Amino acid sequence: MNSLTDVEVKALTLRAEDIRENIIKMLLSAGSGHTAGPLGMADIFTCLYFRLLNHNPKHPAWNQRDRVILSNGHIAPVLYATLAFAGYFPVGELKTLRAFGTRLQGHPHRESLPGLETTSGPLGCGLSQAIGMALIDKFEEHKPDRYFYCLMGDGEMDEGQVWESFLLLGKNKLNKVISIIDRNTIQIDGFTEDVLPLEPLKDKLESFNLNVIEIDGHNFRDIAGAVWQAKSILNKPTVIIAHTIPGRGVKDFEGNFNWHGKAPNEEEAKEALKELRSFRGKVTHSGD
Repeated sequence: MNSLTDVEVKALTLRAEDIRENIIKMLLSAGSGHTAGPLGMADIFTCLYFRLLNHNPKHPAWNQRDRVILSNGHIAPVLYATLAFAGYFPVGELKTLRAFGTRLQGHPHRESLPGLETTSGPLGCGLSQAIGMALIDKFEEHKPDRYFYCLMGDGEMDEGQVWESFLLLGKNKLNKVISIIDRNTIQIDGFTEDVLPLEPLKDKLESFNLNVIEIDGHNFRDIAGAVWQAKSILNKPTVIIAHTIPGRGVKDFEGNFNWHGKAPNEEEAKEALKELRSFRGKVTHSGD
């Protein structure tokens, strides 16, 4: 069984902290955008791009690469920051988030940046796109050995298209599709269980012939272990329900749905960066 070493966990922790700090800086520079989701998903994106994915930033169009499909495109800041630190484009470009003419649009546009696989905006579409890609591979005579990671928000589970996609996913046993749901329990209008209750989410997904794994989305060993387990299951697709804290790392932001769709002002950003840096290098979510 694969396992992350303490050294790997430490390195991932530091990288996730780099990404969180830059998310705050990006949002401050833009003056708009989404704060809670990007901060909450920093550990998952870090673990994917710096430990789990088969990809090559120097050759982003490499045919054998794993594909990352971001369905909830509004959390673009965490994707952009991760891609920049992974070497897809200069970190300095992050400050152009949402600026006129920027490559870093409010929602990712596939042809704007290397490393983007899809254009995302309307919620609920990502899983359909991942399934389409996987179906093509399934019927190709010389198919690459690659995986399709679909990152989704729990708020977009309100969309009917998502559930149609899960039905198709289970029917076709597309085990190369690994769906990761950011179960942070918030959406723009409030808490998910107040807006349109999802629970019992695991039971519902399992009834669609899906393998479901629940994890702590801030625990690198949990994240990596779930992906490795998903790859070992050949007769069912896997859905990972990742329990995260929206606004992770900044006390005033954590768990507050009001931060779903707004950016910090100068004073709020200053305090957020101060708080994030006070925990620099301290492994608080390693799985130890």
